[in-house]
Amino acid sequence: MTVDAGNLWFASENNLFASLNSPTLQKNIPEHLRGAKNDWFGLSMRARTIVYNPKKVKGDEILSYENLSQAKWQGKLLLRTSKKVYNQSLIAVKIQENGEAQTEAMVKGWVKNLAQPVYSSDTKLLEAMAKGAGDLGIVNTYYLGRLQAKNPDFPLKVYWPNQNSSGTHVNISGAGILKTSKNKVEAQKFLEWLSQPAAQKLFAELNMEFPVMASVALHPLVKAWGSFKPSKTSLEFAGKNQKKAIMLMQRAGYK
Repeated sequence: MTVDAGNLWFASENNLFASLNSPTLQKNIPEHLRGAKNDWFGLSMRARTIVYNPKKVKGDEILSYENLSQAKWQGKLLLRTSKKVYNQSLIAVKIQENGEAQTEAMVKGWVKNLAQPVYSSDTKLLEAMAKGAGDLGIVNTYYLGRLQAKNPDFPLKVYWPNQNSSGTHVNISGAGILKTSKNKVEAQKFLEWLSQPAAQKLFAELNMEFPVMASVALHPLVKAWGSFKPSKTSLEFAGKNQKKAIMLMQRAGYK
């Protein structure tokens, strides 16, 4: 079990996982949130989206990830380091959706618009934004959820970008069964249980992520962020395009 589809894809490419013939998993886990060989499966979904300070930014100004490269955001954007796999996966998927040239132009624009040097964590980024270091940034939503749970008056809001195009970028926590496992039958039963409503509800309540089953109720704090259209681009590309994404970010000066 691990986080990020890129990590799961890498394990699959290195032939570590057994392919599963599980009608339950194929029914409960959307196709774009599982491996093409049915050897890894997303069990909980996180959105890597845009968070902003409503005292400085109007939500309807933001529009998209791509729009953050525009000159109007110069000196206002906060980012986490490109060395984190979450950002590598975001860019890898954007390469699939928009092509390398357009994605590189977007990232170069982000770098030009930085208000501060990149942060080592999403939490530090959010805390700095709340103190006025920047106006908006890209983070995983559950980091904001943790801060809001501690302080209901935490002064930042979630914005769902790309609702009129590709959808908001999502990633997963997920799992696969190792080929070397001595307990494949039991392991498959466990994964199947994790994909069903009772376990999906536990995920939603405990980690402030989104269940992969859309019918399962959200944590009240997460529900308060509002509904959104997620990207349906296969998360296989988070791994397939990872090397391209890393090289692109290096060319763009994204540290």
